[in-house]
Amino acid sequence: MATTTNQFQATGRRKTSVAQVRLMPGEGKVLVNDRKVEEYLTVPNLKDLALSPLVATENARKFDATVQVSGGGVAGQAGAIRLGMARALLLAAPELKPVLRAKGMLTRDARMKERKKYGQPGARKRFQFSKR
Repeated sequence: MATTTNQFQATGRRKTSVAQVRLMPGEGKVLVNDRKVEEYLTVPNLKDLALSPLVATENARKFDATVQVSGGGVAGQAGAIRLGMARALLLAAPELKPVLRAKGMLTRDARMKERKKYGQPGARKRFQFSKR
């Protein structure tokens, strides 16, 4: 949903993580849970993954982003931020849709942890079978 004060807000999800992303015109500052993105996502690959929609569309220096993310681990949170950023960018500039779609940034990754089943120690693993 786009707000009237040049702010663009979108939600991204991945595994059990949920990210609320708010983009506004600026010079490229990104805050995740009130901390700089470099402090929050310390693994370089995950930081690059989270910011990839801005880099792919060459908007890294045109927007400031404020992100509130919760749930899951760092990899799931980075994926949630990526989807939220892509959706917010789409609200800001609909002409970016072909670029974001081609790179797979608008697709929600539906893979979740499979639940444990009764009569088994895990989701797939079985207890040891004894014939005799």
